[in-house]
Amino acid sequence: MVRILDENDYQSSRSTPLYRDVSSQDCQSLISRAFSNLFSTYTKAINKAYQRSGSLFEKPFKRKPVTDDGYFKILVVYIHQNPQKHGLIDDFRDWPFSSYQAMISNKPTLLAWEVTHSWFDGSRGLVQYHETTTDLRELVDFIDDE
Repeated sequence: MVRILDENDYQSSRSTPLYRDVSSQDCQSLISRAFSNLFSTYTKAINKAYQRSGSLFEKPFKRKPVTDDGYFKILVVYIHQNPQKHGLIDDFRDWPFSSYQAMISNKPTLLAWEVTHSWFDGSRGLVQYHETTTDLRELVDFIDDE
């Protein structure tokens, strides 16, 4: 999951050289291109490592803006619990490729720790939300069938 700057953050970031001359329309194009490059590079690396070829992602790949804090919190839990749900591990907290441990730790991380904790009212709230939000059918309320 990637956080895209909202309009206010975008406007305040325009003072940096990277964004100074980028319009809102151009910004969408830059983001789209960056994700395209990310997925392409990731696919090439996986294909090379496993001596395979072809696409890794189902088509059509869709993006959905997360505009609601409740939806965002459920998505975070969904992503963390997904390996356990699919039987890859007994306890999602032990999944080595998860951001969960970084989110509850006080150790230095590249995550926006303060922002993340503010969504869940701190580390304790984040842990509690993960323990109480096990029925992810709530996501159905947020899914578009476009």
